[in-house]
Amino acid sequence: MNQEAPKQLGIVVSGSLTKGVEVKLDNAISVEDMAVGRYVTIEGERQRFLGMVTDVSLGAIDPRVSVAPPDLSDPFIAEVIKGSSTYGSLHVMPQLALGEMLGLPGEGPQPVKTVPAHFSVVREASQRDIELVFGSEDERLFYIGNPLDMETKVCLDLAQFVMRSNGIFGKSGTGKTFLTRLLLVGLLQKDVASSLVFDMHNEYGWEGRSEHGYKVKALKQLFPSKVAVFTLDEESSRRRGVSTDFVVNIGYDEIEPEDVELLSETLGLTEAAKQACYRLARRFGQRWLESFLALESREDLNSLANSLGEHEATLASLHRRLDTLRRLAFLVPQAADNSVRRILEYLERGINVVLEFGRYTDITAYILVANLLTRRIHAQYRARTEEAMGADRPLPRPLVITIEEAHKFLNPQVADQTIFGTIAREMRKYNVTLLVIDQRPSGIDDEVMSQLGTKITCLLDNERDIEAVLTGTPGRGELRSVLSRLETKQQALIFGHALPVPVVVKVREYGSAESYKSFGFKDTAELKRQAEADIDRLWGDG
Repeated sequence: MNQEAPKQLGIVVSGSLTKGVEVKLDNAISVEDMAVGRYVTIEGERQRFLGMVTDVSLGAIDPRVSVAPPDLSDPFIAEVIKGSSTYGSLHVMPQLALGEMLGLPGEGPQPVKTVPAHFSVVREASQRDIELVFGSEDERLFYIGNPLDMETKVCLDLAQFVMRSNGIFGKSGTGKTFLTRLLLVGLLQKDVASSLVFDMHNEYGWEGRSEHGYKVKALKQLFPSKVAVFTLDEESSRRRGVSTDFVVNIGYDEIEPEDVELLSETLGLTEAAKQACYRLARRFGQRWLESFLALESREDLNSLANSLGEHEATLASLHRRLDTLRRLAFLVPQAADNSVRRILEYLERGINVVLEFGRYTDITAYILVANLLTRRIHAQYRARTEEAMGADRPLPRPLVITIEEAHKFLNPQVADQTIFGTIAREMRKYNVTLLVIDQRPSGIDDEVMSQLGTKITCLLDNERDIEAVLTGTPGRGELRSVLSRLETKQQALIFGHALPVPVVVKVREYGSAESYKSFGFKDTAELKRQAEADIDRLWGDG
């Protein structure tokens, strides 16, 4: 039985390949039912096109209607005027050629290289059209949300997603944390990469909270055998009822001048102070920071400054600013265990690591720890990748490192000096990529933004942030209007490497019992019933 054809919306009346096409709405279609971000199909003479609505407008055949509006108190007059003198129109950006029209053979979705002919019929996109473009969920495609006003699933290709660094953006309160948690669940569920999450606000390990304050399950609850929770603050984890797998301590002897250099903005270090760190390391060796902070008197500092050829005020200022690190209790003279080695051991066993920061939510602690650990982990991956290539062995399992407040690591002043800027530019050279989360994308270096493969963007209302996110994106002018009109909750514009075309989605539900089941989670009662059923099958008579 043939399915009913999708509703006709109007016809193409003008347009171009670079700017999109104009569609005159049929009289029976209310302009108020149209919304930017929706998908439509266009039936050309030889091809079918999939396009996104990027603008909705009103028009009049006779300009006098706008100057001297008629009396519309009579419903009949109003209907006549609407059908003959005024009309609604859509601006549509064709995204893909879907294939055959009128029985002609097609090759499946292809990039658009032409425009549909005049008076081509425009219809609502069907579920079959969306499935043809975005596929159906399988071992690599992950259901992320639904197109506007449709129940069809939009799927991300996570195997493509992990090949490059990616970003999640949006103003505060738009759901970036939920989107991040959803994507991390997808990486776990599809098992396409390992994850290391620097969890600044303790949202991704055991449980998090919604915007309304209710608790939601995080990665460890959903995948207990696949996730390990590390912590910098064992006391905080204990108070929250979180069972941790490892307590991270960092020795002063592990901190190198490169780790301090990235703190220059938060600690207010001058260029001279940063260079002094390297001279101190040459003088005192591996324990340079501990030895420097042990100097208490001004005389000792002045004597050291003279021997190093440094200005006394520079060294004194550096000492005061680095002394603030002493309040971080996870910093110890010498750590009893090697945190980098422990993280790598878990990752090698296929167990993902979430590092909670507990009460250490200030940006100084976050930058210091994330940078220090990432530099060393990346160095290990680089060595292992080069060894594997030399010995013709399988490469290390892909690793995705998640960081929040990304502009602190990737701003134009430091991006070319930090390990995070290096990873973003390398794409997946050593099988390490980033998932960056930020509410100020304009603070991220333009070159880094251009290297991000897939961008998932919630509502942004700052023009500079919108411009930064869309840098280098085809059709950026049209996408700008779509992005600026997203709803404040549960909507996102997704575009880039892991999707065939940009799409606005209503983000998949997260937090209900049904959503947990869709991720494969089984509650305690269900696990008990399953165990009893297994015993019955094992010992039953049948």
